[in-house]
Amino acid sequence: MTDKFDVLVIGAGAAGLYTALCLPEHLQVGLINKNTLPVSASDWAQGGIAAAIAPEDSAALHIQDTLAAGAGLCDLEAVKFLVEEASACIDSLVKMGVAFDRTGPDLALTLEAAHSRRRVLHAADTTGKAVISTLTAKVLSRKNIQLVSPAFALSLWLDETGRCQGISSICGSRVKWLRAQVVVLATGGGGQVFAQTTNPSVSTGDGVAIAWRAGALLRDLEFVQFHPTALSTAGAPRFLLSEAVRGEGAHLVDSKGYRFAFDSHPSGELAPRDVVSRAIFRHLQKTGEPHVWLDMRPIAVDRLRYRFPNIIQVCADWGIDIFSEPVPVTPAAHYWMGGIVADKFNQTSIPGLYAVGETASTGVHGANRLASNSLLECLVFGAQMGLLQLEGGRPEAFADREAAGEILEKSISEKDIEAIEKLRVELPNLVWQSAGICRGQRDLESAIVQVEIWRQEFASLPLSQTLNNLRPGQIIDFSPADAENSSILRNWGEVGNLLDIGYLIVKSAAFRTESRGGHYRVDYPLTDPDWCTHTLIHYCNWYKSAARSGRIED
Repeated sequence: MTDKFDVLVIGAGAAGLYTALCLPEHLQVGLINKNTLPVSASDWAQGGIAAAIAPEDSAALHIQDTLAAGAGLCDLEAVKFLVEEASACIDSLVKMGVAFDRTGPDLALTLEAAHSRRRVLHAADTTGKAVISTLTAKVLSRKNIQLVSPAFALSLWLDETGRCQGISSICGSRVKWLRAQVVVLATGGGGQVFAQTTNPSVSTGDGVAIAWRAGALLRDLEFVQFHPTALSTAGAPRFLLSEAVRGEGAHLVDSKGYRFAFDSHPSGELAPRDVVSRAIFRHLQKTGEPHVWLDMRPIAVDRLRYRFPNIIQVCADWGIDIFSEPVPVTPAAHYWMGGIVADKFNQTSIPGLYAVGETASTGVHGANRLASNSLLECLVFGAQMGLLQLEGGRPEAFADREAAGEILEKSISEKDIEAIEKLRVELPNLVWQSAGICRGQRDLESAIVQVEIWRQEFASLPLSQTLNNLRPGQIIDFSPADAENSSILRNWGEVGNLLDIGYLIVKSAAFRTESRGGHYRVDYPLTDPDWCTHTLIHYCNWYKSAARSGRIED
């Protein structure tokens, strides 16, 4: 396998796969995937892809709905671009072979929360899987794309001018450097930092964390969307029950059958996700019950079978017959609106570094993402990488001052392994309790202190000392060279990233002293016009995007 590429794409969800396919075909592309098979939040996406293609719909209406959900923090030009390019991206997927549901000859469209029209395309209730499987097949057929898997990006490699020129990575039980003229971060979100999440195990905020450590500008990390309806039954993962279920007519009820969501919003269970999640959270606090119920029985049986075969099967696997009983549900962390600041062309504040999809903050989601705009963002902004133009030739060999090919032999201690596993369990519980659906200053401040202690403990581990002091060109072989060591190394990398994004989220949540979109403060429950501005983060500096802001430093 070569260690030099024109472009390295980190992540193999919808954003990474589509980006790799859209890059000019004369470029040599390395696609870094943590797993050997596709496992990503995109792959789990049930709802669909939003596009204003119906005769009764319009780009203006889609823009209006997106801006309303974003609670004052969307970038209008970015939203216009997203919406206006939607139709072309859908055409591209159809031509690639994605089998969207149809009503006769026309693409079928469903309604989701906070959309004013039916505009969500779907492939039954496994839209993400349909898109990912099609894109994966296309990627594997491309001669210019090399899948580097399983591999884990550890850190960015910057040259003396501050330009990104590659990454350090774990490839099996070897840690080494991969060089590229351009690096694209498409690693998805960070839901695993919360104890309750609909995200798969790979969603550990890798891109945001490694970009932050390298000095990239980040934005709005306090804004996390909590999906209202995740399966809540003993032993089951927090399987997402799609927004589309409520769009088709399912009711959200308590143990007495009362539709309590209407007490919080006139749209009831079809209100924006943050409103519905808080309505459930408050209702559970008031009643002391462990969960509420999603009742799908108002939907016609044939319609249920046609639209939601996967949900029917998963619920049946856990002993729930949705045709005769409601499903127990609670909210769970689902989508991260904040990320690495990126422009329309996905360029970040670091030359040579790009970010696409949930990893990026392009301005399209603001303080709260509109349902089914996320897969769309992956496609629209991934397509922009087709405009990439590289300067000069292929990446050069290692410079003399770099430790080219120097191989170090290392092992991992049991003590390190135990410490890493302990942090992986404790951190998500703390972040869920302090920076979950409802947040307050006291809990946030104590969480910041604890996470800082954990980050220091983690940095002092012998394994951390070894990997954090790796010099460009050096290679570390961990013995024995087996799958177990490879898994331990990846776990080390993920826990380090989770500690960093946990710190960034709780600190950002404490910084924003208002409630807006996906960020709700019990001690500042109102939206403050003075906070209609972005939270910007550069290293350990937090400040408002407006010039009048009060900057704080560590």
